[in-house]
Amino acid sequence: MSKQLTVAIVGATGAVGSKMKEQLIKRNFPIKHIKFLASARSAGKEIEFNGQTYTIEEATPEAFEGVDVALFSAGGSVSAKLAPEAAKRGAVVIDNTSHFRMHPDVPLVVPEVNREALAKHNGIIANPNCSTIQMVAALQPIREKFGLTKVIVSTYQAVSGSGISAIEELREQSAQWEAGKNVEANILPAKSDKRHFPIARNVIPQIDVFTDNGFTYEEMKMINETKKILSMPELSVAATCVRVPVVSGHSESVYIEVEQDASVQDLFEVFKNAPGVVLQDDISNQEYPMPIYVEGEDPVYVGRIRQDLSNKKGFHLWVVSDNLLKGAALNSIQIAEAMLEDNLL
Repeated sequence: MSKQLTVAIVGATGAVGSKMKEQLIKRNFPIKHIKFLASARSAGKEIEFNGQTYTIEEATPEAFEGVDVALFSAGGSVSAKLAPEAAKRGAVVIDNTSHFRMHPDVPLVVPEVNREALAKHNGIIANPNCSTIQMVAALQPIREKFGLTKVIVSTYQAVSGSGISAIEELREQSAQWEAGKNVEANILPAKSDKRHFPIARNVIPQIDVFTDNGFTYEEMKMINETKKILSMPELSVAATCVRVPVVSGHSESVYIEVEQDASVQDLFEVFKNAPGVVLQDDISNQEYPMPIYVEGEDPVYVGRIRQDLSNKKGFHLWVVSDNLLKGAALNSIQIAEAMLEDNLL
Protein backbone atom coordinates (compact mmCIF):
# COMPACT_ATOMS: atom_id res chain seq x y z
CA MET A 1 0.00 0.00 0.00
CA SER A 2 2.36 2.74 -1.20
CA LYS A 3 -0.36 5.29 -1.87
CA GLN A 4 -0.71 7.89 0.90
CA LEU A 5 -4.21 9.07 1.80
CA THR A 6 -5.92 11.89 3.61
CA VAL A 7 -8.19 10.38 6.25
CA ALA A 8 -10.95 11.97 8.33
CA ILE A 9 -12.56 10.45 11.41
CA VAL A 10 -15.97 11.71 12.45
CA GLY A 11 -16.64 10.75 16.06
CA ALA A 12 -13.04 10.03 17.07
CA THR A 13 -13.67 10.47 20.81
CA GLY A 14 -16.33 7.75 21.02
CA ALA A 15 -15.79 4.06 21.82
CA VAL A 16 -15.58 3.01 18.15
CA GLY A 17 -13.77 6.15 17.01
CA SER A 18 -11.05 5.56 19.58
CA LYS A 19 -10.58 2.03 18.27
CA MET A 20 -10.44 3.35 14.71
CA LYS A 21 -7.49 5.54 15.71
CA GLU A 22 -5.75 2.56 17.29
CA GLN A 23 -6.32 0.35 14.25
CA LEU A 24 -5.00 2.94 11.81
CA ILE A 25 -1.75 3.01 13.78
CA LYS A 26 -1.55 -0.71 14.50
CA ARG A 27 -2.12 -1.69 10.87
CA ASN A 28 0.19 1.03 9.54
CA PHE A 29 -2.52 2.44 7.28
CA PRO A 30 -0.87 4.77 4.71
CA ILE A 31 -1.82 8.22 5.99
CA LYS A 32 -0.57 11.42 4.41
CA HIS A 33 -2.76 13.62 6.57
CA ILE A 34 -5.45 12.97 9.16
CA LYS A 35 -8.17 15.22 10.51
CA PHE A 36 -10.61 14.75 13.34
CA LEU A 37 -14.12 16.13 12.95
CA ALA A 38 -16.88 16.59 15.51
CA SER A 39 -19.76 18.85 16.48
CA ALA A 40 -19.24 22.57 17.07
CA ARG A 41 -19.32 21.80 20.80
CA SER A 42 -16.17 19.67 20.57
CA ALA A 43 -14.38 21.70 17.92
CA GLY A 44 -11.18 23.27 19.20
CA LYS A 45 -10.41 20.51 21.67
CA GLU A 46 -7.18 18.57 21.28
CA ILE A 47 -6.77 14.88 20.48
CA GLU A 48 -3.71 12.64 20.45
CA PHE A 49 -2.83 10.43 17.49
CA ASN A 50 0.37 8.51 16.90
CA GLY A 51 2.40 10.72 19.23
CA GLN A 52 1.11 14.02 17.86
CA THR A 53 -1.54 16.45 19.02
CA TYR A 54 -4.32 17.51 16.65
CA THR A 55 -7.10 20.05 17.00
CA ILE A 56 -10.61 18.76 16.45
CA GLU A 57 -12.40 20.62 13.66
CA GLU A 58 -16.11 21.19 13.25
CA ALA A 59 -17.71 18.64 10.95
CA THR A 60 -19.07 20.73 8.08
CA PRO A 61 -19.47 19.84 4.41
CA GLU A 62 -16.43 21.95 3.54
CA ALA A 63 -14.26 20.06 6.05
CA PHE A 64 -14.23 17.07 3.69
CA GLU A 65 -12.48 18.90 0.86
CA GLY A 66 -9.41 16.91 -0.12
CA VAL A 67 -10.33 13.90 2.04
CA ASP A 68 -9.81 10.47 0.46
CA VAL A 69 -11.41 8.28 3.16
CA ALA A 70 -13.94 9.44 5.75
CA LEU A 71 -14.62 7.10 8.66
CA PHE A 72 -17.96 7.91 10.29
CA SER A 73 -18.93 6.80 13.78
CA ALA A 74 -20.87 9.69 15.26
CA GLY A 75 -24.49 8.57 15.02
CA GLY A 76 -27.00 8.05 12.25
CA SER A 77 -28.21 11.65 12.10
CA VAL A 78 -24.67 12.92 11.54
CA SER A 79 -24.07 10.34 8.81
CA ALA A 80 -27.39 11.16 7.15
CA LYS A 81 -26.45 14.83 6.96
CA LEU A 82 -22.73 14.73 6.22
CA ALA A 83 -21.89 11.43 4.51
CA PRO A 84 -23.46 12.51 1.17
CA GLU A 85 -21.63 15.83 1.45
CA ALA A 86 -18.32 14.05 2.00
CA ALA A 87 -18.97 11.73 -0.95
CA LYS A 88 -19.94 14.69 -3.10
CA ARG A 89 -16.49 16.15 -2.44
CA GLY A 90 -14.70 13.00 -3.54
CA ALA A 91 -14.27 11.15 -0.25
CA VAL A 92 -15.12 7.48 0.11
CA VAL A 93 -17.29 7.25 3.21
CA ILE A 94 -17.14 4.15 5.41
CA ASP A 95 -20.09 4.56 7.71
CA ASN A 96 -20.33 2.67 10.99
CA THR A 97 -23.93 3.69 11.74
CA SER A 98 -27.10 1.91 10.65
CA HIS A 99 -28.34 4.78 8.49
CA PHE A 100 -27.23 3.51 5.06
CA ARG A 101 -26.99 -0.22 5.69
CA MET A 102 -30.18 -1.27 3.95
CA HIS A 103 -30.05 1.38 1.21
CA PRO A 104 -30.14 -0.55 -2.08
CA ASP A 105 -27.33 1.51 -3.62
CA VAL A 106 -24.96 1.26 -0.65
CA PRO A 107 -22.76 -1.85 -0.29
CA LEU A 108 -22.89 -3.50 3.14
CA VAL A 109 -19.53 -5.21 3.46
CA VAL A 110 -17.52 -7.68 5.50
CA PRO A 111 -14.36 -8.10 3.41
CA GLU A 112 -13.96 -11.83 4.14
CA VAL A 113 -17.55 -12.40 2.99
CA ASN A 114 -18.55 -10.06 0.14
CA ARG A 115 -15.50 -8.00 -0.79
CA GLU A 116 -16.66 -7.88 -4.42
CA ALA A 117 -19.52 -5.56 -3.40
CA LEU A 118 -17.01 -2.75 -2.80
CA ALA A 119 -16.65 -2.20 -6.53
CA LYS A 120 -20.31 -1.14 -6.69
CA HIS A 121 -20.04 1.78 -4.29
CA ASN A 122 -21.23 5.28 -5.13
CA GLY A 123 -19.16 7.07 -2.51
CA ILE A 124 -20.66 5.46 0.60
CA ILE A 125 -20.00 2.01 2.06
CA ALA A 126 -21.84 0.74 5.13
CA ASN A 127 -20.18 -1.15 7.95
CA PRO A 128 -22.63 -3.78 9.26
CA ASN A 129 -23.95 -4.17 12.78
CA CYS A 130 -21.34 -5.58 15.16
CA SER A 131 -23.29 -8.74 15.95
CA THR A 132 -24.00 -9.33 12.27
CA ILE A 133 -20.34 -9.02 11.24
CA GLN A 134 -19.06 -11.80 13.47
CA MET A 135 -21.93 -14.12 12.59
CA VAL A 136 -21.64 -13.81 8.81
CA ALA A 137 -17.85 -14.21 9.05
CA ALA A 138 -18.53 -17.62 10.62
CA LEU A 139 -21.41 -18.48 8.28
CA GLN A 140 -19.70 -17.68 4.98
CA PRO A 141 -17.21 -20.59 4.88
CA ILE A 142 -19.99 -23.01 5.82
CA ARG A 143 -22.30 -21.62 3.15
CA GLU A 144 -19.59 -21.90 0.49
CA LYS A 145 -18.98 -25.57 1.29
CA PHE A 146 -22.35 -26.94 2.34
CA GLY A 147 -25.00 -24.33 1.54
CA LEU A 148 -27.23 -22.64 4.10
CA THR A 149 -31.01 -22.68 4.59
CA LYS A 150 -31.72 -21.47 8.12
CA VAL A 151 -30.10 -19.35 10.86
CA ILE A 152 -31.38 -18.84 14.40
CA VAL A 153 -29.20 -16.71 16.66
CA SER A 154 -29.34 -15.64 20.30
CA THR A 155 -26.82 -12.98 21.22
CA TYR A 156 -25.11 -12.09 24.50
CA GLN A 157 -23.94 -8.56 23.77
CA ALA A 158 -21.50 -6.43 25.74
CA VAL A 159 -22.43 -2.98 27.02
CA SER A 160 -19.72 -1.31 24.94
CA GLY A 161 -22.10 -1.78 22.02
CA SER A 162 -24.08 1.08 23.56
CA GLY A 163 -21.05 3.34 23.88
CA ILE A 164 -18.74 4.70 26.52
CA SER A 165 -21.61 5.95 28.69
CA ALA A 166 -23.00 2.40 29.00
CA ILE A 167 -19.57 1.09 30.05
CA GLU A 168 -19.38 3.77 32.72
CA GLU A 169 -22.90 3.00 33.93
CA LEU A 170 -22.07 -0.72 34.30
CA ARG A 171 -19.07 0.18 36.45
CA GLU A 172 -21.07 2.66 38.52
CA GLN A 173 -23.90 0.17 39.05
CA SER A 174 -21.46 -2.55 40.12
CA ALA A 175 -19.99 -0.17 42.70
CA GLN A 176 -23.48 0.80 43.86
CA TRP A 177 -24.41 -2.88 44.36
CA GLU A 178 -21.26 -3.52 46.39
CA ALA A 179 -21.86 -0.45 48.54
CA GLY A 180 -25.47 -1.37 49.19
CA LYS A 181 -26.73 1.79 47.51
CA ASN A 182 -29.69 2.27 45.18
CA VAL A 183 -28.71 1.21 41.68
CA GLU A 184 -29.40 3.90 39.10
CA ALA A 185 -30.22 3.07 35.48
CA ASN A 186 -30.41 5.75 32.78
CA ILE A 187 -29.17 4.19 29.53
CA LEU A 188 -30.12 0.56 28.86
CA PRO A 189 -31.87 -1.06 27.09
CA ALA A 190 -32.27 2.01 24.85
CA LYS A 191 -31.62 5.65 25.69
CA SER A 192 -34.81 6.72 23.93
CA ASP A 193 -37.01 4.14 25.69
CA LYS A 194 -39.40 5.06 28.47
CA ARG A 195 -37.89 2.69 31.07
CA HIS A 196 -34.30 1.82 31.95
CA PHE A 197 -33.00 -1.18 33.86
CA PRO A 198 -29.74 -2.00 35.66
CA ILE A 199 -27.31 -4.10 33.65
CA ALA A 200 -25.03 -4.96 36.59
CA ARG A 201 -26.04 -8.42 37.90
CA ASN A 202 -28.65 -8.60 35.17
CA VAL A 203 -29.36 -9.51 31.56
CA ILE A 204 -31.77 -7.46 29.48
CA PRO A 205 -33.62 -9.22 26.63
CA GLN A 206 -33.93 -6.01 24.65
CA ILE A 207 -31.38 -4.10 22.57
CA ASP A 208 -32.75 -0.96 20.93
CA VAL A 209 -36.49 -0.30 20.82
CA PHE A 210 -39.22 -2.68 19.72
CA THR A 211 -40.69 -2.73 16.24
CA ASP A 212 -44.33 -3.42 15.39
CA ASN A 213 -43.64 -7.13 14.84
CA GLY A 214 -42.31 -7.69 18.38
CA PHE A 215 -38.67 -7.90 17.36
CA THR A 216 -36.28 -5.14 18.37
CA TYR A 217 -34.44 -2.99 15.83
CA GLU A 218 -31.22 -4.77 16.76
CA GLU A 219 -32.82 -8.11 15.93
CA MET A 220 -34.20 -6.81 12.65
CA LYS A 221 -30.76 -5.42 11.79
CA MET A 222 -29.25 -8.87 12.18
CA ILE A 223 -32.01 -10.48 10.13
CA ASN A 224 -31.99 -8.03 7.24
CA GLU A 225 -28.26 -7.35 7.15
CA THR A 226 -27.41 -11.06 7.09
CA LYS A 227 -29.61 -11.57 4.05
CA LYS A 228 -28.10 -8.56 2.27
CA ILE A 229 -24.44 -9.40 2.97
CA LEU A 230 -24.88 -13.02 1.92
CA SER A 231 -27.07 -12.03 -1.06
CA MET A 232 -29.67 -14.52 0.18
CA PRO A 233 -33.01 -12.69 0.48
CA GLU A 234 -34.78 -16.05 0.85
CA LEU A 235 -32.65 -17.20 3.81
CA SER A 236 -34.63 -18.00 6.96
CA VAL A 237 -33.15 -15.90 9.78
CA ALA A 238 -34.38 -15.24 13.32
CA ALA A 239 -32.65 -13.38 16.14
CA THR A 240 -33.02 -12.69 19.86
CA CYS A 241 -30.60 -10.03 21.11
CA VAL A 242 -29.71 -9.77 24.79
CA ARG A 243 -27.51 -7.31 26.68
CA VAL A 244 -25.24 -8.85 29.33
CA PRO A 245 -22.96 -7.30 31.99
CA VAL A 246 -19.75 -7.69 29.98
CA VAL A 247 -17.67 -4.67 28.95
CA SER A 248 -16.40 -5.91 25.56
CA GLY A 249 -16.96 -8.96 23.42
CA HIS A 250 -20.23 -10.16 21.92
CA SER A 251 -21.13 -13.84 22.17
CA GLU A 252 -23.64 -15.66 20.00
CA SER A 253 -25.36 -19.02 20.10
CA VAL A 254 -26.03 -19.79 16.45
CA TYR A 255 -28.15 -22.65 15.08
CA ILE A 256 -27.84 -23.32 11.36
CA GLU A 257 -29.21 -25.75 8.83
CA VAL A 258 -27.17 -26.65 5.74
CA GLU A 259 -28.19 -27.98 2.34
CA GLN A 260 -25.66 -30.78 1.96
CA ASP A 261 -24.72 -33.52 4.40
CA ALA A 262 -21.91 -32.54 6.74
CA SER A 263 -20.30 -33.64 10.00
CA VAL A 264 -18.80 -31.80 12.94
CA GLN A 265 -15.36 -32.76 11.66
CA ASP A 266 -16.26 -31.27 8.26
CA LEU A 267 -17.06 -27.96 9.97
CA PHE A 268 -13.81 -28.15 11.94
CA GLU A 269 -11.90 -28.43 8.66
CA VAL A 270 -13.81 -25.53 7.13
CA PHE A 271 -13.01 -23.23 10.04
CA LYS A 272 -9.34 -24.20 10.13
CA ASN A 273 -8.93 -22.48 6.76
CA ALA A 274 -11.53 -19.70 7.05
CA PRO A 275 -10.18 -16.13 6.71
CA GLY A 276 -10.54 -14.03 9.84
CA VAL A 277 -11.86 -16.98 11.88
CA VAL A 278 -10.15 -18.97 14.64
CA LEU A 279 -11.41 -22.41 15.63
CA GLN A 280 -11.27 -22.86 19.41
CA ASP A 281 -13.06 -26.08 20.19
CA ASP A 282 -11.55 -28.68 22.52
CA ILE A 283 -14.21 -29.62 25.05
CA SER A 284 -11.99 -32.27 26.66
CA ASN A 285 -9.85 -29.38 27.91
CA GLN A 286 -12.72 -26.89 28.26
CA GLU A 287 -11.37 -24.76 25.44
CA TYR A 288 -13.97 -22.55 23.80
CA PRO A 289 -14.29 -18.82 23.04
CA MET A 290 -15.11 -16.38 25.84
CA PRO A 291 -15.28 -12.56 25.80
CA ILE A 292 -12.66 -12.14 28.52
CA TYR A 293 -10.09 -13.82 26.27
CA VAL A 294 -11.04 -12.36 22.89
CA GLU A 295 -11.10 -8.73 24.01
CA GLY A 296 -8.44 -6.91 22.01
CA GLU A 297 -8.15 -9.74 19.48
CA ASP A 298 -8.87 -9.26 15.77
CA PRO A 299 -10.44 -12.57 14.68
CA VAL A 300 -13.87 -14.10 15.10
CA TYR A 301 -13.63 -17.16 17.35
CA VAL A 302 -15.83 -20.24 16.86
CA GLY A 303 -16.32 -23.21 19.17
CA ARG A 304 -18.85 -25.59 20.81
CA ILE A 305 -19.66 -27.03 17.37
CA ARG A 306 -22.33 -29.71 17.68
CA GLN A 307 -24.62 -31.56 15.32
CA ASP A 308 -28.27 -31.20 16.23
CA LEU A 309 -29.73 -34.28 17.90
CA SER A 310 -32.85 -34.40 15.75
CA ASN A 311 -31.72 -32.92 12.44
CA LYS A 312 -28.54 -34.23 10.79
CA LYS A 313 -28.30 -31.04 8.73
CA GLY A 314 -28.58 -28.83 11.80
CA PHE A 315 -25.55 -27.55 13.73
CA HIS A 316 -24.97 -25.40 16.79
CA LEU A 317 -22.08 -22.91 17.00
CA TRP A 318 -20.73 -20.56 19.66
CA VAL A 319 -19.30 -17.39 18.09
CA VAL A 320 -17.40 -14.69 20.01
CA SER A 321 -15.62 -11.53 18.86
CA ASP A 322 -14.52 -8.14 20.14
CA ASN A 323 -17.45 -5.96 19.08
CA LEU A 324 -15.38 -2.77 19.00
CA LEU A 325 -12.73 -4.35 16.74
CA LYS A 326 -14.00 -6.81 14.13
CA GLY A 327 -17.51 -5.72 15.01
CA ALA A 328 -16.80 -2.08 14.18
CA ALA A 329 -13.44 -0.30 13.89
CA LEU A 330 -11.34 -3.14 12.47
CA ASN A 331 -13.90 -4.04 9.81
CA SER A 332 -14.02 -0.39 8.74
CA ILE A 333 -10.25 -0.25 8.31
CA GLN A 334 -10.24 -3.60 6.51
CA ILE A 335 -12.76 -2.17 4.05
CA ALA A 336 -10.40 0.72 3.33
CA GLU A 337 -7.45 -1.67 2.99
CA ALA A 338 -9.37 -3.87 0.56
CA MET A 339 -10.29 -0.85 -1.53
CA LEU A 340 -6.65 0.18 -1.71
CA GLU A 341 -5.61 -3.32 -2.73
CA ASP A 342 -8.33 -3.45 -5.38
CA ASN A 343 -7.41 0.01 -6.74
CA LEU A 344 -10.77 1.46 -5.70
CA LEU A 345 -9.20 4.42 -3.88
